[in-house]
Amino acid sequence: MDHADHLYLLKKGIPTPGGLWAEFGSGRGAFTQALAELIGPGGEIFSVDRDQNALRSQTKSVERRLAEKSPKMHYQLADYTKPLDLPPLDGVLMANALHFQRDKHPVLKLIHGYLQPEGRLIVVEYNVDRGNTWVPHPISYKSWEALAQNCGFERTSFLAARPSSFLKEIYSAVSYNPVDED
Repeated sequence: MDHADHLYLLKKGIPTPGGLWAEFGSGRGAFTQALAELIGPGGEIFSVDRDQNALRSQTKSVERRLAEKSPKMHYQLADYTKPLDLPPLDGVLMANALHFQRDKHPVLKLIHGYLQPEGRLIVVEYNVDRGNTWVPHPISYKSWEALAQNCGFERTSFLAARPSSFLKEIYSAVSYNPVDED
């Protein structure tokens, strides 16, 4: 996969620029670059990973690719499976990160709590339910629909897919935090 594929997988889930976003498990930043390009200089991204070297590499690549077109970036060395001090977010991206969690419920409950009403969670995952050593706990789109609803998200929809030589297909989906009706 290349940058064009990353953009393709995210584009329908980010129809307008701007907003306050976080990416959990951002790694070296392949999807961070696509997210940054789509939200543009009017936005802000909290890029969270527990690998300092990956965050350093990501910082350089985002600056090199986007320069002055980049949103405001915050790089956080942290474990996204633990509570984080974040402002209310318009969106969260989890690209190839959720499949490292056997029990996804606690992480999704945390994410749900970070999102503003109508905030969106975009996941990028392999479209299978059986993993391997490198992708231990993938989640197919069909399984994602049920899990997202079970964790309090609504209006889950399939965004896009690309073939993958690794586990056949990679997809993206968006789910929304409901509006409080108090």
